[in-house]
Amino acid sequence: MRQSKRYAQGGIKHYWRVENSDGQPVVYVYELDPATTTYALTGIFHDRLKTGVPFPVDIALDALVR
Repeated sequence: MRQSKRYAQGGIKHYWRVENSDGQPVVYVYELDPATTTYALTGIFHDRLKTGVPFPVDIALDALVR
């Protein structure tokens, strides 16, 4: 079973997937659609992660890499 399906079954409303793209972090943000119990991609962030859900966050991703 895919991990995201397990998250949905567990009622986890939001999750982020962080990947490495040429040495830089890329964050994929997902939100659970309660009608379909599947996740929708709500954003892909490269230089700066700024979102208000599930809580306000503003992170300069490019500053995380030395």
